[in-house]
Amino acid sequence: MRELRRSDPGEPGYGRRKCGKGFMYLGLDGRPLDDPAEKERIRSLVIPPAWTDVWICPDADGHIQALGTDAAGRRQYLYHEAWREQRDREKHEHVLDLAERLPKVRGTLAEHLAGRGFSRERVLAAAVRLIDLGFFRIGGEAYAAENGTFGLATVLREHVSCGRGEVTFEYPAKNSKDLFRSVAEEDVCKVVSGLKRRRDDSPELLAYRLPGGAWHDVTTGDINAYIREVTAGDFSAKDFRTWHATVLAAVGLAVSVRAGDSDTARKRAVVRVVKEVSAYLGNTPAVARASYIDPRIIDLYENGRTIAPALGKLGVETAQGELATQGPVEQSVLDLLRTA
Repeated sequence: MRELRRSDPGEPGYGRRKCGKGFMYLGLDGRPLDDPAEKERIRSLVIPPAWTDVWICPDADGHIQALGTDAAGRRQYLYHEAWREQRDREKHEHVLDLAERLPKVRGTLAEHLAGRGFSRERVLAAAVRLIDLGFFRIGGEAYAAENGTFGLATVLREHVSCGRGEVTFEYPAKNSKDLFRSVAEEDVCKVVSGLKRRRDDSPELLAYRLPGGAWHDVTTGDINAYIREVTAGDFSAKDFRTWHATVLAAVGLAVSVRAGDSDTARKRAVVRVVKEVSAYLGNTPAVARASYIDPRIIDLYENGRTIAPALGKLGVETAQGELATQGPVEQSVLDLLRTA
């Protein structure tokens, strides 16, 4: 990795000022920057035009290259490309650690789901099982209140129906998309059906019963805390989505080897698969590729390595209610990435 230095936005930096249809960049002395190389470096950062109060790192090797305030009033950062690449590698290695633990984790979820009543363990096991099977975004309480869009932690009872061992969700999700998704899992359906019928005033679906009998609405923090417990690691709901995005991409690219091995055919296959994965996640293709799919899966495909030999195992040894990609196919993806 390129040797980077820690940026300190509290220290003086370059500035940006509107000038005609573009921008003028200001040096540390507040005067227009006249170094052509520095101006080109700053332009290459592609700082969003809508940002205000922009700070630009004067060091080309600073780990934070720029920061500013977006239209919503949030402080946003642009990191050095080498820093992002290193962080992405660490993130995906972390997700592989989760993948190795999933068989044991799923066994624990099954044990907790087999319980009775609406204990913390049973309800949170149902929530994590839904994330594992349905790739749900966890959502957030503040986001639901401010935007009227939902995730699994904030979904309302009216958004959910149950029948014949299947749970169906329909609700406004992030990015102005209506989510419609069904998950066939009898034990989860039993929990969800009971939660819909419970007698309390909360409109939210997920809640568990406290020892004294009162109901506690499930939060994103509750779900992530439970995930850390059952995985015995510092994992979150997003790590599940990242792993499933990678597995789905691996399967899609393995099938794509039949479409041809020219550069054009491979590029088209990557675009198609990323688009398909983004549809499952409820994200844009750009976000799915940049934040969820392990880039090594695409690199390996472009170099002729996929999990194609494992496709014959798709659905084999998969119990009812589980995804066909779980089990042997997941292990093939894990093995491929561990040897990359």
